[in-house]
Amino acid sequence: MIELPSVDEQFLLNVLVDLLNTPSPTGFTDRAIQLIQEVLARFPGLETARTRKGALVARWTGVSEETPRALTAHVDTLGAMVKEIKSSGRLKLSRIGGFAWNTIEGEGCTVLTSRGDALRGSVLLTKASGHVHGGQVNDLKRDEDNMEVRLDARTSSADETRDLGVNVGDFVAFDPRVEITNGFVRSRHLDDKACVACLLAAIKAIHDAGSQPARTTTFHFSNYEEVGHGAASGFPADLAELVSLDMAAVGEGQASDEFHATLCVKDSGGPYHHGLSQRLRRLAEEYGIPHKVDIYPYYGSDGEAYWRAGGDVAVALIGPGVDASHNYERTHQEALLATTQWVLAYLLN
Repeated sequence: MIELPSVDEQFLLNVLVDLLNTPSPTGFTDRAIQLIQEVLARFPGLETARTRKGALVARWTGVSEETPRALTAHVDTLGAMVKEIKSSGRLKLSRIGGFAWNTIEGEGCTVLTSRGDALRGSVLLTKASGHVHGGQVNDLKRDEDNMEVRLDARTSSADETRDLGVNVGDFVAFDPRVEITNGFVRSRHLDDKACVACLLAAIKAIHDAGSQPARTTTFHFSNYEEVGHGAASGFPADLAELVSLDMAAVGEGQASDEFHATLCVKDSGGPYHHGLSQRLRRLAEEYGIPHKVDIYPYYGSDGEAYWRAGGDVAVALIGPGVDASHNYERTHQEALLATTQWVLAYLLN
C-alpha cells in the first residue's frame, strides 16, 4: 500500500478562508477562479486553462496516460441578482441557486455593480420593524415579494439608487461570516469551497512529496454548479472516470456528520456508479480514512451534470460533512482532512 503524503492543514485552511472571503455567486466567479489559478501556479507540472464558460481546468500528467480520470469541485455559490429597483430606493432580488428566503433574512450583503463598485447593504423583510408592524413581522411569508435589500447609502427613491450605479442585473453576494473555532469552520458557502480547498491541498501534498498521480488527471473547477450545469463540459474526450467533490448533507435521518468524509451512493438524480463507489470505499477502509456512506434526498452534483450532457464515464461523489447546507454552514477540520486524504488515496493508487 502506498504511503499517503502529509497534508498541510494550515495551507488548506488559509486557502479555504481566502476563497470564502472572495465573492463568487454563480455568474460572477472570475475573482475566485483567478485565486485558484494563482494557487495552482505554485506547482510546476500542472497545465491550466480557462474554458469558454469560465471554468478552470488543470491537467497533470500521471505515471500512466491510460484511462485518464478527473476530479471536479465548484467555486460558484448561492447569491442573487437585482430584479427591481423599488420606488423606495430598496432592491428586489432574484435568487441564484436553491436556497430558502428565510435563510438569508438579516444577512449583510454586497451589491456588485456593473461599473465595478461594491455597495454594502442588508437583506431584510419588507416589514422588518416589530415596533411598526407588530405581528406581521412573524406572519409575513418569506419570499421574493417580501424580502428586499436596504442599501447603506442615502437613498429614498429609485433615481437616487440608480445614481449610486445600481442597475437591474447587478450581482448580490451574501456575507460569508467566516469563523474558525475549536476545529470547526463556520461560514456560508462551504458548499463547495471546502472541497475546492481539499483538492488544492491534495495537489500540494503530492507536489511537496515529489510525486505525481498514478494516472493523468484533470482537475475541473466549475462555475455554474448551483444552477445545474457546472461541469457539463470541459473534460478530455478519452476520460474514463470522474469523482465529484461536494459537501455531504448532515441532518436528521442522514448518516453523514461534520467529522467524516462521506461517499454518496445515491441522490435525487439516482445511484452513482457502483464499481467506482466501491473502489473508493475500499480505499478509505485500506487507509483508515474516517468516512460514512450516505444518500441525499434533495441533491445533485457536477458529476450528474456531466452524465446528463452525455459523458460516458463512471461517476462517484465524496465530500466533507456540512451541517445546515444552503444556510449558515459548518464543518470540522477532521472532515476536511479526511476528504483530502481520500483524494490522495484515489490519485496515487
